Amino acid sequence: MKYHMRRSERQINDQAALEGILAESKFVTIALCRNNEPYIVTMSYGYDPGNRCLYFHCAGDGLKTDFVTANPDVCATVIQDNGYVQNECEHRYKSVVIRGKVRILTAEDDKRKAIKMMLNHLEENPEIMRAKLPGKAEQLRAVQIWQLVIEEMSGKEGA
Repeated sequence: MKYHMRRSERQINDQAALEGILAESKFVTIALCRNNEPYIVTMSYGYDPGNRCLYFHCAGDGLKTDFVTANPDVCATVIQDNGYVQNECEHRYKSVVIRGKVRILTAEDDKRKAIKMMLNHLEENPEIMRAKLPGKAEQLRAVQIWQLVIEEMSGKEGA
């Protein structure tokens, strides 16, 4: 990591524990920057541990796309909120900070794989949703799929 953690006793060093947080969580907040202008967005994701990446879907154009096209380097945070501890001024949580690059997928096979990963990650029964999705290539082209390739990650936990 480029930076050290000030409260090292809270640092999560176990790679399996970090991956477990990514596997259990559903939302990530992504920090983007273009021309020294910050932008932050929260998205649901699909985690692919084998390729060490997260997948997202969004509209084919818009502010997010403008930012990530200008600068694919991102920082993202996934948080497991386990609740505030009353009368102790503490909060139980686990978090992962990710640094990586976003690629906008264009190949149909890559997009189908990413959608499958998202459904497997987000849905209790992914087959129900898979049956509802259109399978036509032109409809698939209209959906933008991002792949966040994880270059480094760190974790922290509280209370």
